[in-house]
Amino acid sequence: MSEWVSYYRSEGPEEEEDEQHEEDGGQAVADYKFSGRDSLIFLVDASKAMFESNGDEMTPFDMTIQCIRTVYTSKIISSDRDLLSVVFYGTENNKNSADFKHIYVLQELDNPGAKRVLELDQYKGDDGRVLFRETFGHNADYSLGEALWACSNLFSDVRVRLSHKRIMLFTNEDDPHGNDSAKAKLARTKAGDLRDTGIILDLMHLKKPGGFDISLFYRDIINTADDEDLGIQPEASEKLEHLMKKVRAKETKKRTLVRLNLYLNKDLSLAVGVYNLVQKAYKPYPVKLYRETNEPVKTKTRTFNGKTGSLLLPSDTKRAQTYGNRQIVLEKEETEELKRFDSPGLFLMGFKPLSMLKQHHHIKPSQFIYPEESLVSGSTTLFNALLIKCLEKEVMALCRYTARRNTPPRFVALVPQEEEVDEQKVQIAPPGFHIIFLPYADDKRNVDFTEKVPAAREQVDKMKEIIQKLRFKYRTDSFENPVLQQHFRNLEALALDMVEPEQAEDLTMPKAEEMNRRLGNLVDEFKQLVYPPDYSPDGKAVKRKQTSDGQTEKRPKIEVSKDELQSHVQKGTLGKLTVPVLKDACRLYGLKGGGKKQELVDALTEYFNEH
Repeated sequence: MSEWVSYYRSEGPEEEEDEQHEEDGGQAVADYKFSGRDSLIFLVDASKAMFESNGDEMTPFDMTIQCIRTVYTSKIISSDRDLLSVVFYGTENNKNSADFKHIYVLQELDNPGAKRVLELDQYKGDDGRVLFRETFGHNADYSLGEALWACSNLFSDVRVRLSHKRIMLFTNEDDPHGNDSAKAKLARTKAGDLRDTGIILDLMHLKKPGGFDISLFYRDIINTADDEDLGIQPEASEKLEHLMKKVRAKETKKRTLVRLNLYLNKDLSLAVGVYNLVQKAYKPYPVKLYRETNEPVKTKTRTFNGKTGSLLLPSDTKRAQTYGNRQIVLEKEETEELKRFDSPGLFLMGFKPLSMLKQHHHIKPSQFIYPEESLVSGSTTLFNALLIKCLEKEVMALCRYTARRNTPPRFVALVPQEEEVDEQKVQIAPPGFHIIFLPYADDKRNVDFTEKVPAAREQVDKMKEIIQKLRFKYRTDSFENPVLQQHFRNLEALALDMVEPEQAEDLTMPKAEEMNRRLGNLVDEFKQLVYPPDYSPDGKAVKRKQTSDGQTEKRPKIEVSKDELQSHVQKGTLGKLTVPVLKDACRLYGLKGGGKKQELVDALTEYFNEH
């Protein structure tokens, strides 16, 4: 199973949940790996070949800098506590703690910020190329092993605890030490040391004339995460969009909501991690600052006795619930015990055909499970076997799902998903099971639907033509929240001292001109088929005429015969009559239908069905 992605734009509650589930004992054996900050080093080849372009296209170095800049700005918004660094190798000048030749640490591992983004912007374009040559220079006599060593030292020098440590190597040279076996051996040795210390090394290879052959050197250098597949490597990037897709797929956190067991029966289980593939993004909460110093302030909550005003400790309070005008008082231990329904886990109940899962069963956004080999050995093999069989037989697994000790069990369906990769072999869909939350019987509602008004065949055909003309390929990642995007652009403009913020395009607005061009006369033709000749949706309501003495002239009563009413009832077209006509009919037959149109229709329908 190769690497897969879950995108996070905001991470407020999730980090708290990660901390909460560590107390679940055996379920959190491997969680020590995931507590701490994420760190990422961009290791960039600065040799002359990276600055050469084919025609009007961006140079590989420009693509790399633009890509790094995009990651910086997204990190500032989504997770500014992460640590980022930029290291060049193949420079004439050097700057690093071990004083290695031709290796320059541009930015140490630290939080992303506006100054760092502005520093990267200096090296974009033709002017940036000249500035880079004057500031750093180029030299091909570098050692990639020493560059990896310098990156390892950067991780070691960090004082805070790190969870994920990753190096992204950007280059368009597929055999950097083809003529120097000693340097090649050192690079392979140092890459092995990184693997042993849990540092992930990813290759972001860029297109070169003649093609990039990963088997010459880098296949022995790259080391991937436990849940990634070395066998599937994306193609070399020629466009910025493809490079960004590869980087986004690697740098995104894969942080579990919870790790638990999937019990196939009482004697057989495997470990899985539960992930959120979709999570609603919010604006960051504003931080309260002290007016005089602009320092963040802390908020403390205290509880006081309403009568005496004395300060109360947590042990002085209890909880109560009112039942039948009587307060039932509960101790803290009793309230905690009431929340515990079952031990955490997914418990298999059986299998059903996928066709039985209906769209209206959707209760909340789904989650995703993936095997956790570090908790139970053999989980990946068993998970794969279950996934393959479910895909072959087109079935879903029904389970009882308890996420944590203090959450009630949910009824869920595990829907299998096969892995998908695009033309460049970048994964677009991960292999695993979606957890679909199913409704209980208590969640279903009986809704009274209005009677169907039949449409003529020609009306249906005309609407089909309209729908066919307005069809387009929908992708969820094509539409961004315009309010959030503008908010972040405003913040970016303030942080980077821009003259004015970039305006975010609202992609949710209908493209009226394009729609009208596609439809032509179809809308007018549909109106003629459906609406009466004098219908005007933009026209104003006609006011009632007034008599000479100032009184409003009453409308003449529109009488409908009993046979006509009975015909409307049989055809289900009573809803076409106006409210005054329906009221007069109810009054004529002594029915109490209320003031709403549907109530009048129901009363008349019931009357004529009985008589």
